[in-house]
Amino acid sequence: MNDHVSHAESTSVSDAVATRRSLRAFLPEPIPRQTLEALLQKAARAPSGTNMQPWKSYVLTGRRRQLLCEAVCAAFDDPSVEAVSEVDYYPTQWFEPYLSRRRQVGWSLYGLLGIGKRDRQRMHAQHRRNFQFFDAPVGLIFTVHRDLATGSWLDYGMYLQNIMLLAREQGLHTCPQAAWADHHAVIRRELSLQDDEIVLCGMALGHADPEAIENTLVTERVPLAENTTFLD
Repeated sequence: MNDHVSHAESTSVSDAVATRRSLRAFLPEPIPRQTLEALLQKAARAPSGTNMQPWKSYVLTGRRRQLLCEAVCAAFDDPSVEAVSEVDYYPTQWFEPYLSRRRQVGWSLYGLLGIGKRDRQRMHAQHRRNFQFFDAPVGLIFTVHRDLATGSWLDYGMYLQNIMLLAREQGLHTCPQAAWADHHAVIRRELSLQDDEIVLCGMALGHADPEAIENTLVTERVPLAENTTFLD
């Protein structure tokens, strides 16, 4: 795949999968409400065990998006605020081969941006951009009922993937963001979430910024033989 961001609509599932990337710079161009409604309605065709449909989505644009971003950025900048997710997304202790993969994508991104390994200030600033939805005009926050089990979380992943692929069909791009879950307390307050809702993740959605160097990043995938076994 080349380094250029595709703005064209994806005309096949294969094309949508191939061109989906987690982008980190978006244009401010607004997305029509009817486009978002149609996209999410189609995404809800994702399969789920006994058709439980465990997903709950909050779509933020305009002033509500800005207020959330300001509140979470303030918390992120405050060293006295403890940011801890209710979700065990990553292992408590990294190990191979996952540690190397994680480091590779991190330093590839920082390398494009010219951020050195000891440049804590710029690392902080770049991570902070998560909480601005990377300037995307649409921010999504996803929650799941805290009493649901692992199967529902697997179902949720298929729903999120549907959103990302359907966005490509519209010529849009996304970035799924686990980072938002670290500030669930602020999000809970700002969005008036119920006590039984866990903040699972966020997602930026919009038109890609074609001039942003970070959007040239294309992450690698390991050879099929490393994680697939064919049995005849």
